[in-house]
Amino acid sequence: MLVARALSVLALLLSAAAALAAPEAAPSRRAAVFGIELAEPGAVGLRPLRPEDARRLALATATLEREVAAAGTLAPVDLGSQAAAIRRDAPLYKCEGCAERIALTAGAALAVYGYVQRNANQLLNLTITITEADSGKVLRGGQVVIRGDTDDTWLHGVRWLVKNRLLAEPLPSRS
Repeated sequence: MLVARALSVLALLLSAAAALAAPEAAPSRRAAVFGIELAEPGAVGLRPLRPEDARRLALATATLEREVAAAGTLAPVDLGSQAAAIRRDAPLYKCEGCAERIALTAGAALAVYGYVQRNANQLLNLTITITEADSGKVLRGGQVVIRGDTDDTWLHGVRWLVKNRLLAEPLPSRS
């Protein structure tokens, strides 16, 4: 009798400890994750993308979508129905509010968009921003310098930004 009671108390304590130790699942917010774009400051008008740039932009966008979804705090929405609006308003990083409008139309609460700026052949800047779709308020953003124009350097830049700037907890006295 005493052993049974001790076991039931132990089981109760273990289940309470497990419940306290388990992190609370943060609710996923719906986010429109737009394709990463290329900004070339010296270019006049829109130029066709070089094939390697188009491929790297697609890889970087897929990595951004995968990293955002894997974090579990944001749930990417399908933007297929908004393809015409995205093409019409591109580039989204300088259209002042069109990314947020498209995100709202797609049923998202947040807009995630970014661009790679080519400063030199082997020196690029990657910028990614998360904004509220209804107000346009910037919630998080970050920039990283990419040294080297390779698939690995681009993807490392995306993963680093997501982990250390976009979905990380704010740093003390720095947010």
